[in-house]
Amino acid sequence: MGKIPLVDLGAQYQAHKDEFDAAISECLSRTSFVGGPDHKALSQEFAEWCGGGAAALVGNGTDALELALVELLGQGNGTGQVIIPSHTFIATAEAILNAGYQPAFVDIDPDTFLMDLDLVEAAITPATKAILPVHIYGQMVAMDRLAEIARAHHLKLIEDAAQAHGARWKGDLPGTHSDAVCFSFYPGKNLGAWGDGGAVYSRDTDLIDRITMRANHGRTDKYLHEFIGRNSRLDGMQAAVLRVKLRHIDDWNAARRAVAKRYTDRLAGQNGIKCPTTAGDAEHVYHLYVVEVEDRDRVRSALNDAGIGAGVHYPVPLHEQPALLNLGYAADALPVTQKAGQHILSLPIYPEMTEDQVDRVCDALIDAVRA
Repeated sequence: MGKIPLVDLGAQYQAHKDEFDAAISECLSRTSFVGGPDHKALSQEFAEWCGGGAAALVGNGTDALELALVELLGQGNGTGQVIIPSHTFIATAEAILNAGYQPAFVDIDPDTFLMDLDLVEAAITPATKAILPVHIYGQMVAMDRLAEIARAHHLKLIEDAAQAHGARWKGDLPGTHSDAVCFSFYPGKNLGAWGDGGAVYSRDTDLIDRITMRANHGRTDKYLHEFIGRNSRLDGMQAAVLRVKLRHIDDWNAARRAVAKRYTDRLAGQNGIKCPTTAGDAEHVYHLYVVEVEDRDRVRSALNDAGIGAGVHYPVPLHEQPALLNLGYAADALPVTQKAGQHILSLPIYPEMTEDQVDRVCDALIDAVRA
């Protein structure tokens, strides 16, 4: 019996091998490895898929966040704050610190793992400059409500949608209610490159023009630099791959929802297993399918021993990370976040996953929890 990986990028390649190979071959024949027609076309196609506006294609998702922060807030001096959840990857906090600001952490909702909006408003101080929600695991924060909070306090609103390509809240895509939305194209994402990549999308085309310049040495002409920028450009081969994937992302997201539904149908009501919760107004794209169990590490080991690639995202909250202890948060300052880190378990999920594979994972999980 074969292993079931957490993510199966090989299956995705084999399913669309001819398209991928043709796209790479064309890029190689043009030798357009930085910039070029695929880069230009993807920026337009991705922006259209996001709902109009414009997109800046950059080197990775972390750079996308930092570039958006610097362009919207200016380079900080370490005193301003940006409100974020602690239950996320460290890149969210890294970008804030590298932009010259301090992360201000809020706790999460115990069911969705998204930042608790009741706590966001209470966390706003005179030092607050922006709110940066993370659409964790593929489900969006209630962006209409968060936008009202941001407007009432004259704050910038920047979305981290690294795990939420194509997600919706009340029918609206990321970027509808914010100043900018940042994406990662890390290979395992719903829309993933074959290396690092990222994008900033906004309906403000002037903002995207400035971010594009900042990511390309502060220039629009090859040897004329308007300001000091940086080198953070999505390369041409990644753009070629992403153009192929963009044609399939909606179908892949639908397939992920079907896999998630089968998981939920099989696991709902099982003692000791808490299935993920989707808010009524959300359209989840299930970058990850995350359950909660007791004795998580033992259960995970049992699944791994059975050939099932279960994982954990993210066992150590940001406010407990050694690199961020200087921010002064006690481990129990965010109790829901702390508890989640001890119980969350990510099950395999990818568009090509079969019903038999889902059933096998469910059977193994149920057995492991009962053991």
